[in-house]
Amino acid sequence: MAEQHSDRAVPRSLEQALIRWESRFSVGEYLFGERPNAYLASKAGLLAKGSRALSIADGEGRNSVWLAQQGLRVDAFDFSPTAVAKAERLALSRGVRVGFNVCETFAWPWEPAAYDLVAAIFIQFASPEVRAKLFPLIAQTLKPGGMLILQGYRTEQLQYGTGGPPEHDHLYTEELVRGLLQDMDLLELRCYDEHVDEGKGHSGMSALIGALARKR
Repeated sequence: MAEQHSDRAVPRSLEQALIRWESRFSVGEYLFGERPNAYLASKAGLLAKGSRALSIADGEGRNSVWLAQQGLRVDAFDFSPTAVAKAERLALSRGVRVGFNVCETFAWPWEPAAYDLVAAIFIQFASPEVRAKLFPLIAQTLKPGGMLILQGYRTEQLQYGTGGPPEHDHLYTEELVRGLLQDMDLLELRCYDEHVDEGKGHSGMSALIGALARKR
């Protein structure tokens, strides 16, 4: 059973976003498919069995479940109860356990030096103001030497319209990502266009960016 984390009133904007995402996730199928994000999966060789991982804004569980299948001890959160319920079903069908939580981003405890890996896959609900608060928390919760795997859409994605937010300032540029990760060792930064097939939510040619960073 997913844990509930909430210790304050929900802002009106967040409440509206939750209503929208609950509607999107309420379809019977998995909106973003059941397979892991391709960039995350490409880093399988870096994952150590038994290490701790956190998947943030995990949605329907495709990434957290895959990480658990690789032998990691995984926690995950999303603010949508419907998405987390689907994630629990996916984990059950794959025979793995994940510590799922229904939780808004800033209600998560962000325990210092707790995780070997943080997966931040298409977390582009984050406005510039939210990003400024979120990325220091990601660094905080990583152990020294722990890694962040980040995948998102670049601003050029607006030309494709195959997924992601319509707000320009929610999308990434190479300069932006370098700035967000300036206090970490940036091991890889890839800007590329590629056909994405991740359910109906992400489908078609896409402008992507992938980053691998290590906490100093």
